[in-house]
Amino acid sequence: MLISRLWPRLLRYLGVLLVLLTVLPWACTRKSVSFNSTPDQPPVAVVVADTLTRTADSLKGKPSLSTARKVAMTKAEERAAKEKEKEAQRKPKKKKKLFLGEKIKRAYVKSGPRGRNQIIEVFYYLKYFQQPNTYAPARYYFNPKKRKIFKATAELDPSADKVLHGPYKKLQNNKVLETGYYALGTRHLRWERFDKNGILLAKTHYEMGFPRDANISYYGNDRSLINEVIPYVNGKLEGDYAKFTIEGQREWTGQFENGRKVGEWINYWGFRNRKRYVYQYPESGYDPEVTEPVLIKEYNRNAILIYDKEANLDKRGLPEEQQSPKGRAVPKAAPKVQPKRARQ
Repeated sequence: MLISRLWPRLLRYLGVLLVLLTVLPWACTRKSVSFNSTPDQPPVAVVVADTLTRTADSLKGKPSLSTARKVAMTKAEERAAKEKEKEAQRKPKKKKKLFLGEKIKRAYVKSGPRGRNQIIEVFYYLKYFQQPNTYAPARYYFNPKKRKIFKATAELDPSADKVLHGPYKKLQNNKVLETGYYALGTRHLRWERFDKNGILLAKTHYEMGFPRDANISYYGNDRSLINEVIPYVNGKLEGDYAKFTIEGQREWTGQFENGRKVGEWINYWGFRNRKRYVYQYPESGYDPEVTEPVLIKEYNRNAILIYDKEANLDKRGLPEEQQSPKGRAVPKAAPKVQPKRARQ
């Protein structure tokens, strides 16, 4: 009777124990919890191929523990590979600044008051000096000591003067006033001038210093010696004028604007390009025209200033010994030496 009462309880306990043993291992396993609204997708079995079963990683059909491929290279190929690696490590070389085949350097100058009204000129000059063409109507150079661009009237000094060569730009308040190109000290290609509002004022084309529409005359039929350069732009006198002797020396230089003579006009002695007379015309071609220019300077044959209107200097009519400044001797020509036969 007692056994029949305990037997159902024993079976009940055994059933609970079996349930616990089944549930406990499943509850102890780690499972990632996702907060996505979509139900978990069934796991997909990922099959990873065994590298040892690939023919690429085997030696003679047998598995190999090393996956690196050994490639036999010749000495020439090794040398070429090393050179290629060195070239990749080297820094790229700076491009050489060239203009019309000549090496150039960049420079700039500032003039006028500081601030927005200051004028900045950006330009280039020859790295290695070359004397400009003597027949060019106008030649330009840069003096590093004076920090200024000059218009040459005589031969340049190779030790001090830098011949302009390359692009040129004139700025004021970050606005371009003038652009163009220099070639061996002369204006070349297209030159443009603008006002402060960027409106084009003038445009001129040059060919190595000569205006494209200039009227050039020569001595003789071979056209090797220039006689006169008369500048024309759009059918009107505009630009630098020059006249030469048959020996190639300057005789006259000046400028035209709006069909009229402007600025300084210089007459030369006819040797060594030495100045003789300097005449002053109106500063602008739009000013009232002047029939007779004003003589402002005069030089003697020894390149000594003997008349200066502004400085109230006038030594004309005096002997050459008195015309020279104090402490400066007048250069004299060397005495002629007679040949030996004549002296005998």
